[in-house]
Amino acid sequence: MAEASESTSRGIEQSSVQSPAGDQVAGARRGPFLVVGLGNPGPDYFWTPHNAGFMAIDRIAEQEGVVVQNRRCRAVTATCRMAGRQVVLAKPETYMNLSGLAVGALVREFEADPQQDLLVIYDELDLVLGTFRIRERGSPAGHNGARSVTDVLGSQEWLRLRIGVGLNVPPEALAAGAGKRPGRDYLLSPMRKADLGILDEVLDKVVKAARQIVAQGPGPAMNEFNRKDEKDRD
Repeated sequence: MAEASESTSRGIEQSSVQSPAGDQVAGARRGPFLVVGLGNPGPDYFWTPHNAGFMAIDRIAEQEGVVVQNRRCRAVTATCRMAGRQVVLAKPETYMNLSGLAVGALVREFEADPQQDLLVIYDELDLVLGTFRIRERGSPAGHNGARSVTDVLGSQEWLRLRIGVGLNVPPEALAAGAGKRPGRDYLLSPMRKADLGILDEVLDKVVKAARQIVAQGPGPAMNEFNRKDEKDRD
């Protein structure tokens, strides 16, 4: 089964001590920035909408010249440098519903501040395929992986980049019964070639957004990419 049941959640105490395996900043050590993509492991899920987060991590790794294959903290990981900072790329191996276990382990391992040193990338059914949104906080909105991250971190205050995988069915068509909102079967089924082509273009933009977040923080990236995305849909 692709998604296991959620385990008992617990909060993680945030540490003000920076990781010794990071960068030197103003006389202190600064830990790496964590970029975690959510999805389900295994070849059956490679090209499914629910694995958009995994695809994003693989695209970042490809452009940075690294391979995500080291196993640690219940995830496969790779380390690179983006915008002059050490970055850990990770894909949890826990299956989607338990993603928070891997994210929490990574936060503890690298003594990261989830509000400042973490970006989580995952699919969003409520956003149309071809779009993405960056948010600094918020509810899981029905996404089990995001819910697991929130439960384990004990907070909704973590940065997320949501990649749209929803079908472009107008709300009025749904209301009239002309279409049906896709659900679990759609999310866990292989994407059509045409849809993968659309997603492929989005992934390159996601890489640019991730680089800008690491370099300048979420504000400038949200101003550029959220607004650009809205303009592209007009």
